[in-house]
Amino acid sequence: MDPVTLTTGRLVLRTVGPEDTDAVYAACQDPEIQRWTSIPSPYLPEHARGFTEQMAPDGWADGSMFTFGVFLPSGELTGMLGITMRSLGAGEIGFWGAKEYRGRGHITEATLAVCRWAFTRMSVDRVEWRAEVGNRASRAVAERAGFVVEGTLRSALNNKGVLRDCWVGSLLPSDLGLPSSAPYLPAPG
Repeated sequence: MDPVTLTTGRLVLRTVGPEDTDAVYAACQDPEIQRWTSIPSPYLPEHARGFTEQMAPDGWADGSMFTFGVFLPSGELTGMLGITMRSLGAGEIGFWGAKEYRGRGHITEATLAVCRWAFTRMSVDRVEWRAEVGNRASRAVAERAGFVVEGTLRSALNNKGVLRDCWVGSLLPSDLGLPSSAPYLPAPG
């Protein structure tokens, strides 16, 4: 699939390439991003190059992962967001926000835009969010975007070779007032 560009009221969401390597490298020096995400730590220039020149473009090309850099219209990188396809009609979202832009709602805004795109253009019927228990910033973004936290999975997240418990939540098209590609019959309450 060819990469797409999405826009919101404040942001431009587009794939990343070699021109973004330095900005990705700089943002990923943040100890909080290294702590809570599965990026390598320490994060070296070759990691940023591999991400922007191979991993992100390859994900778009084979339809396995749709990565969007979250940019201000003036070009500053404020974060990164991706949906990894997990099964037919389901994807898992992951994101991080650059330290100097946190607390401004950029990642929540980007999450909603990318989920709407996935629901309407990719026939996705469920987007899952997972974060290590304790990553309150990630959970806050997910909840502000409308994800329903469904519980805690034991030993379900591998972060740098260590299995950790994680929160899991989901967003469905109906949560955003959108139709599903297949009928949904919730369990009786």
